[in-house]
Amino acid sequence: HLRLYRKDGNTHWFLTHFTFMVPKKEISMVPDMGKWKRSQAYADYIGFILTLNEGVKGKKLTCEYKVSETVEKLVDLLGTLDRWINETPPVDQPSRFGNKAYRTWFAKLDQEAEALVSVVLPADKRAAAPEIAVYLKESVGNSTRIDYGTGHEAAFAAFLCCLCKVGALRVDDQLAIVFKVFNRYLEVMRKLQKTYRMEPAGSQGVWGLDDFQFLPFIWGSSQFIDHPTLEPRHFVDERVVNEHHQDYMFLECIKFINEMKTGPFAEHSNQLWNISAVPSWSKVNQGLIRMYKAECLEKFPVIQHFKFGSLLSIQPVKP
Repeated sequence: HLRLYRKDGNTHWFLTHFTFMVPKKEISMVPDMGKWKRSQAYADYIGFILTLNEGVKGKKLTCEYKVSETVEKLVDLLGTLDRWINETPPVDQPSRFGNKAYRTWFAKLDQEAEALVSVVLPADKRAAAPEIAVYLKESVGNSTRIDYGTGHEAAFAAFLCCLCKVGALRVDDQLAIVFKVFNRYLEVMRKLQKTYRMEPAGSQGVWGLDDFQFLPFIWGSSQFIDHPTLEPRHFVDERVVNEHHQDYMFLECIKFINEMKTGPFAEHSNQLWNISAVPSWSKVNQGLIRMYKAECLEKFPVIQHFKFGSLLSIQPVKP
């Protein structure tokens, strides 16, 4: 497609390879899963996750990294979502879980998402806002069920992946994407989960890794690779968690679990307890990537909700 746009008062022609579209569901039955695994979207998504996994290897959350204007704008966007939680207190209701005030909060995002995304995009990419905003709306939980799970988390990673694909985020933003943007997203999600007592979506209970998240365990274990002193066995020690959680995403996750759950760690978080026995962080990291593919990306109940557009396409990977 040839498009016309104005820059510095001059008119330029430029080529776009696609027209943006509002993403839609494509995986409606279990046999469609093969279509997903062969898709360009799957290749782009997993490639994005693994690129970031390499990028954060051996790095602390508190290390120095470049913060671009787009990253700042994304942090502001997440700050807005956070502020809306403060403005939408939980309501009195008989059931403890799934506070209905969440629906009021969600309706605000539903209404504003496109405008919020427009602000983040460079002027010549604003046409992508309706497509990319869908992933933002999908990333904060389900307003009917008032639940949140790894499929919603995947939508946020997809949102960031789309911002990379349109050139709003770049290769040198890698550390900031995980340490500044994704980390801020996690803070807001934890606040949502706590404030509105959200249900875990499709949780495997004690057999799952965590009720709500997965990616911070992958990237968080990568941060620890080749750490001189901290080994996997240390993360079940509360003193270690309290001392180092500001530097390591993995420990932030453990800290949140410890705050939210009672009883012995081995009982409420059996999978993580087992992981603490793995000898090295690189083994933990590889194992978690395998587990993520098997438990999240290859599970129909998760992927049936994933949406495909021009940026994350259902088309098969070109051979």
